[in-house]
Amino acid sequence: MHRTLLAITLSLWSLTTMAQPQVVASILPIHSLVAGVMQDITEPELLLRGGSSPHDYRLRPSDVRTLNQADVVFWVGAELETVLARPLAQAPAQAVALMDTPGMELLPLREGGLWEAHDHGHGHGHDHHHHHHGDEDAHIWLEPGRAALMVEHIATVLSEHDPTHAEQYQHNAASVIARLHALEDEIVATLASVRTIPYIVFHDAYQYFEDRFGTLAVGSITLNPERRPGARRIIDIRQRIAERGASCVFSEPQFEPTLVTTLIEGTEARSGVLDPLGATLTPGPDAYFHLLNGLAEALRECLEPRV
Repeated sequence: MHRTLLAITLSLWSLTTMAQPQVVASILPIHSLVAGVMQDITEPELLLRGGSSPHDYRLRPSDVRTLNQADVVFWVGAELETVLARPLAQAPAQAVALMDTPGMELLPLREGGLWEAHDHGHGHGHDHHHHHHGDEDAHIWLEPGRAALMVEHIATVLSEHDPTHAEQYQHNAASVIARLHALEDEIVATLASVRTIPYIVFHDAYQYFEDRFGTLAVGSITLNPERRPGARRIIDIRQRIAERGASCVFSEPQFEPTLVTTLIEGTEARSGVLDPLGATLTPGPDAYFHLLNGLAEALRECLEPRV
């Protein structure tokens, strides 16, 4: 009798476990949103750990195995994680490019690396692009409204793969979206005193954040984060700092910080660090919120006038 009950229990446990899809997320911010939707069900696996830059990451054999064993892989898209495009095309997993999320408005890439206020090169219509969008900015996770769209899409995809937990996925998604709305209010309050103060970023990763919260980035150090800027570029940026009165120049944990020291030498500008990927954060459902709040706090701390 006891053996029969044990066998039934193990069989039910096995069926429940098999029903849960093996889920992989490419970068920490995306992993955090997926983990929030999957909370209390199971955990997704993070592919690019330790703040690895998706711009120049090299896949290891273990990464390829992870992709091949997955049922679903959530990534931003080939515009960001270029190295994943071919392995995902060959893997049996459903690859969900979140740039293709229904309703996602993509901003065009800015040109030249030196911008005027709110120079986003777009109107506020809804001419959405879901295919062949190589000219659009891929850093979509850095704005809570777009993150909420992604969360809805993630919940839909997971519900299709795992109908048994569909109600829980939808419940979790609603909770994450409520937190995202509260996060927007927190960031607005944090940045209230520094929104009109100009600054320079390391690379053009923050356009969605700037567009939503109205901050005043006036240029980026590098046009391509995979290439060190040349002497002419450094001269142009130093001139930009002087002309626009940039109060802060930001580096990133994933790239060489010594350039910032060179750029601000002899100017009034200070240096700071913006981390768009969460290099030091613990993966999990809270990581996204720590990441966005961290960006806002880093901006406020560096830009706020010193007495």
